[in-house]
Amino acid sequence: MLLVLSDEQKAHLGFLTRVESAVVSEFGRIAVEFLRKGSNPKIYEGAARKLDVTSDTVQHGVEGLTYLLIESSKLMISEVDFQDSVLVLGFSEELNKLLLQLYLDHRKEIRDILSELSPALPHYHSLEWRLDVQEISRPEVEQPTSG
Repeated sequence: MLLVLSDEQKAHLGFLTRVESAVVSEFGRIAVEFLRKGSNPKIYEGAARKLDVTSDTVQHGVEGLTYLLIESSKLMISEVDFQDSVLVLGFSEELNKLLLQLYLDHRKEIRDILSELSPALPHYHSLEWRLDVQEISRPEVEQPTSG
């Protein structure tokens, strides 16, 4: 099963081609942290200063990577399907391998986080039933006596 990404998600992930592998690895760590604790604008601002880009660019890059990891983990995409899904993004071979490694390293943890975040649906605790039924009783009909 291949993962289908929108044009906007592809554009957000396109930022990863302009940074070094170490930065992509760090973005992967930030993406998993984002799932655990939520968004942290200070991290985006710090990374943006170091990379000389806007905070929004960093945030979109992390969010795109987060989406890629979440959807792949949710669907339990195989290694081959993940590589094929990322191949359409036009990344270098090194970046494809790095993203695959990020996915393989974090998919179980991401699935655990997602299962904790999913709402508990109502369900039966016990299927033992007790029915109290009263049978219809007919009153005795008095027999007329001849007399």
